[in-house]
Amino acid sequence: MIELTPDWVFSDADRAAMGVALEEARAAAEAGEVPVGAVVATPDGSLLARAHNRREVDRDPTGHAEILALRQAAATLGSWRLEGCTLYVTLEPCAMCAAAAVLGRLACVVWGAPDPKAGFAGSLANLLDDPRLNHRVAVRGGLRGEEAAALLATFFAKLRNGG
Repeated sequence: MIELTPDWVFSDADRAAMGVALEEARAAAEAGEVPVGAVVATPDGSLLARAHNRREVDRDPTGHAEILALRQAAATLGSWRLEGCTLYVTLEPCAMCAAAAVLGRLACVVWGAPDPKAGFAGSLANLLDDPRLNHRVAVRGGLRGEEAAALLATFFAKLRNGG
């Protein structure tokens, strides 16, 4: 069983950033995408980037919210090194997105709902904290997780019912 971070650990800035990620997730659902949203914030809490899934719209298997937000943040900073930055994402990152967080030298990843079938930030493995890699990323999970999980459940229920 994955261990979620206690709610008291999260700051008001964490909650606000996840709120923006949830707005992005809702935008994804409206576009017919799996409702996942992501935000990258600087160490002082300023938002550098925000994105949502675009795999279907762009016909791109790498069109995950996290990848798009990381690309946008790197472009804004003019560097691929996102040292000190935090990625907020509504769903636990997959292996690709967790690896991108490591490669981007993020300080922390904060996710909402766990992903027991594809999550690589604590569920199936924790790629973010693998001692064999050259960088480790702190991870905190469960922030506004019930809200994020409800968006996903509603989206997939509509798909199953033909809507």
